[in-house]
Amino acid sequence: MRFAGKTAVVTGAASGMGKATAIKLAAEGATVIAADIDEAGGAELAAMSNGKIIFKTTDVCDVAQIKALMDFAAEQTGGIDIVFNNAGAGGARENIDEIDADGWDNTMNLLLRSVAMGIRYAVPHMIGREGASIINTASVAGLSAGMSPTAYAVAKAGVIHLTKVAAADLARHNIRVNAICPGFIKTNIFATALEVPKEQREVANAMIADVAAHAQPVKGGGEPDDIANTVLFLAGPESRFMTGTYMLVDGGLLTGPRHSWDENAPGMFSSLEAFVASAP
Repeated sequence: MRFAGKTAVVTGAASGMGKATAIKLAAEGATVIAADIDEAGGAELAAMSNGKIIFKTTDVCDVAQIKALMDFAAEQTGGIDIVFNNAGAGGARENIDEIDADGWDNTMNLLLRSVAMGIRYAVPHMIGREGASIINTASVAGLSAGMSPTAYAVAKAGVIHLTKVAAADLARHNIRVNAICPGFIKTNIFATALEVPKEQREVANAMIADVAAHAQPVKGGGEPDDIANTVLFLAGPESRFMTGTYMLVDGGLLTGPRHSWDENAPGMFSSLEAFVASAP
């Protein structure tokens, strides 16, 4: 019960990584204010928690709703100790030479501005709370090209740098700020981003999970609990000497090109050796 007496705010809490994190925080004693636009999913989450999870409908694209969420959490419990800025979706899918300004802005508002404003309106309720910690969901897409659509990647890169500068800004308040960069995690975000109809998402998610199982050195693909476990580490005293950085939870996806870890994948040198061997 390492989070007994603590208050945690989790956005995007009705499914996936947010849901897994909310459940684990509550199991460790925290009172969790869970936020999402999915009212049915949020209500179901709260109902299964024996009062440890309180759901509040929140659209993180609306700054006023973010402020209301943080104020609500403080009113319910007296303050905020942990914030997991996690809500998000795939955003606009067009390449940079095709995207329009609205698609760009909507993606930035959802994935980057929401994190900035989540920090902004949580901090007044975190000052003076021992061990206060903010964790932001970034992505491997913010570290390498080709992992996602362009706008999503740029927004997640922004989250990584925002985490660093926010950690510097908030050091005077003894509030730590860190980020997590997930790789392929088995959630609905991929099917949703591809606009797969709801009735086909179960099949689509199974196909995506099969691909993810072999996409990185660690076989099997990532689970929401892998992210939740990392959030709890960054929220707790075990990480007291960490701020302004990010943790890769990607199964080794960014360790190198595929041939560096997959003996069946052709690499530049193996292709060159094959060419030399076949030369007359």
